[in-house]
Amino acid sequence: MPKPVVQVGDDPDPSEWLFISLEQKRIDQSKPYDAKKACWVPDEKEGFVLGEIKATKGELVTVGIPGGETKDFKKDLVGQVNPPKYEKCEDMSNLTYLNDASVLHNLRERYRAKLIYTYSGLFCVVINPYKRWPLYTMRVAKMYRGKRRNEVPPHLFAVSDGAYVNMLTNHENQSMLITGESGAGKTENTKKVIAYFATIGASSKKNADEEKKISLEDQVVQTNPVLEAYGNAKTVRNDNSSRFGKFIRIHFTGSGKLGGADIETYLLEKARVISQQTLERSYHIFYQMMSGSVKGLK
Repeated sequence: MPKPVVQVGDDPDPSEWLFISLEQKRIDQSKPYDAKKACWVPDEKEGFVLGEIKATKGELVTVGIPGGETKDFKKDLVGQVNPPKYEKCEDMSNLTYLNDASVLHNLRERYRAKLIYTYSGLFCVVINPYKRWPLYTMRVAKMYRGKRRNEVPPHLFAVSDGAYVNMLTNHENQSMLITGESGAGKTENTKKVIAYFATIGASSKKNADEEKKISLEDQVVQTNPVLEAYGNAKTVRNDNSSRFGKFIRIHFTGSGKLGGADIETYLLEKARVISQQTLERSYHIFYQMMSGSVKGLK
């Protein structure tokens, strides 16, 4: 269950998952590079591999590839390589050569360096690490609160805060689209967005009576477990796959405080209730009801 971003126990330094060390930058930028010879060529296993142009004849390019082999490729299959200064680039729209190989290489190298967020112009590309990293703590939320996008490393909070600031500044509704294939992390990132908005839009002071009640911020984030119980199921690719679409509106007051929220659901996979493919399950709620964990329900 997502909760407002609060500090509980240790709040570790998130630098390892957000920044590239100066030492690593020096290593990356000192790599040998020859703009006339360096190239990307297709590879069945890796997608693309780095090669060195040996010769060009008409529409064919002879390229030396890892392992000591030499192969001929059509010119349109050979991609240019970016200078070392763009290694692990935070915004891929800044790349000198924007081709498939360069994009995949940049994302892969950032992922290997534990940097799962990368900008591509207005978009923020997120790669699911399938691990729990301290990227959503109060310490991180404070880092991004009120900062411009170019002042902090790529992060979901930067996109969220940008939408929040634009809403207050321009007095216009803002929207965020979170998309991707099954298991990419759409639901988890949506939870983090809601939790961030609940945190920055939380009421500053509460009287004694309000302290006893469940806050509006908590009510907003606590809708997720109910939605997931009735709308999520185990699939071959994802143990907690959302089998429906969500449109979430978060309402703010004129001063930027959280005012409420509403959620519209659509395209629920109703057939899953009575029929599932091999190794898949129906919706979580049915198994939860029959688990015997709630007395008197069975």
